[in-house]
Amino acid sequence: MLLGGLAFATMGMFAKLGAAHFTSVELVFYRSVVGTLSLGLLARTRGWTIATPHWRLHLTRGIFGVISLGLYFYCIGRLPLATAVTLNYTSPLFLALFTTVLLREAFHAPLVVALCVSFAGVMLLLQPAMQEDRTFEVLLGLASGMLAAGAYLNVKKLGATGEPSWRVVFYFTLLSTCLAAIGMALTGAHALRWDNVWIVAGIGVSATVGQFAMTRAYHSGHALVVGALSYSTVVFSALLALAVWREIPGIGGWAGMGLIVVGGLLSLRAGRRRTAKVSAQSDTLRPIGTPPPQTGRSPTDTGRSDNGT
Repeated sequence: MLLGGLAFATMGMFAKLGAAHFTSVELVFYRSVVGTLSLGLLARTRGWTIATPHWRLHLTRGIFGVISLGLYFYCIGRLPLATAVTLNYTSPLFLALFTTVLLREAFHAPLVVALCVSFAGVMLLLQPAMQEDRTFEVLLGLASGMLAAGAYLNVKKLGATGEPSWRVVFYFTLLSTCLAAIGMALTGAHALRWDNVWIVAGIGVSATVGQFAMTRAYHSGHALVVGALSYSTVVFSALLALAVWREIPGIGGWAGMGLIVVGGLLSLRAGRRRTAKVSAQSDTLRPIGTPPPQTGRSPTDTGRSDNGT
């Protein structure tokens, strides 16, 4: 997962470099097309079936994800890299809220603590942003996290149907590529030249490497540990921003990012504990000799694609 965190941070670095040459729509296209081609080739090589009966869920997940990704790249170009990444990583908190409201799950103390900690972190991040007149960009960063949570909620629904995670990722990258291509056709696209083609190549390759590394981590590692290590993207982003742009957040910025990360980790832990508790209660109430329900999904198969989707 550390490799995945580094790869996604590198993707953010290339996206920030690319903001001087391309629009956010173009960056979404170049980020997605490599993944689409890679997964399509892998599916063909291994004989996987691409056809799906769950295209409505894929469409909803893709729309949420592609808008989130576009906002994420927009914010990367206008905010310090680590700040933009941290705001996108508020998605677990919004996901906890969505599952509580939409799935009518009761609030419990650990989740309330996680939300309060992260809210305090957002407030700390807003202070320097307001002083620099970047409140709008910060709000868009939070919107990218909220929309990513909407995408993950649909990923959960797809996982419950038994849809394999690679197919979820494939249709997301395919839809992102198609929608971004339409946007480029309507608004125009910048020419690829020798001085910028390496940037779009870097975005596509790093995103694909991060995707495969994260998928492997979720399949072979402990889900809570992997989820915690995914926040290494924030740390790697801060180090890359320091090395490339000499971006050094102030004390309030560091404190805000730290609180958001802690809140995200607490929400992950609270969610895992709640899931385990519900599962234990179900096992207690199930008649002796009755097998547990099958979901068609591995316990560690989260279906999560990457940050911002």
